[in-house]
Order: sequence, then C-alpha cells, then structure tokens
Amino acid sequence: MQKKEITIDHALRATWQAVAKMYNEQAAKHESTMATAFVLLSIDYENGTPSTALGPLMGMEATSLSRILKTMEEKGVIYRESNPHDKRSVLIKLTDFGKEKRDVSKETVKQFNKVIRANISEEKINHFFEVIHVIMTQIEKKEIFNS
Repeated sequence: MQKKEITIDHALRATWQAVAKMYNEQAAKHESTMATAFVLLSIDYENGTPSTALGPLMGMEATSLSRILKTMEEKGVIYRESNPHDKRSVLIKLTDFGKEKRDVSKETVKQFNKVIRANISEEKINHFFEVIHVIMTQIEKKEIFNS
C-alpha cells in the first residue's frame, strides 16, 4: 500500500495545533491561555496599544478579542485608558501584574525559538521563512482560487 502524501495545508495545520497545544499547556501553568499570552505580547509595554489596532495586529476578530480583553481586565493584567491623542479611542495598557505575565510569555516564546533554532540549520530556517512568505503572498494576491 502506498503512503498518502501529506498536503502542505495539513502539515501547517497539524504543526500549528501542536504548537498551540504546547503553548496552552505552558500558559495553564501560569493560570493563563495562549490567546491571553498572545494579546499580552501584542500590547506596547510602555505606551499601551489602541484597542482598535489589536485585532488587526493579531489577525483576530473583534468579538473574540473583546471577550479576551474583558477576561484579562477582570484578572487585573490590563486596564483601559482614554487615548490622549484620540479621545474616541481607548488604549489597552498593561498593569504591573500584566507586565510580569507578559515577561513570562516572552520567555516562553524565546525558549521555543531557541530550542527549534538549535535543532535546525540557519539555512533551513531561512528556507522555512521563504516558503511561508510565498504562501502568504499567494493568499494575499488571491492567486490560489482564481476563477
């Protein structure tokens, strides 16, 4: 029996699911989630980030993001402040506790990257990013399903 070829989309999805599971397991040790950690890493450490910029920055829908932000605010890792440059906008800022949680998240991401880079040559890492770039470009140009 011939082995079925793994498709590119399957490899991407399966790998991302494994990475997400690994990050969620690490986040759970700190009473958090991968999504929360991702938001923490997306907020400007010193100045905060406009709430309207967070969704696009993270590729997340506004409804999902607002639920996560509400939970984060209840846990005391973020707070909302009026944007001094645009009174219609709200800045999402990190509390001191949020900065601690962000530092933990940052170290977790650094550790993952350190271990992966230690096990794959720089040339292969560069090829990986080239492939990812091509995939993203083809999707953005909408050239995959031209009908």
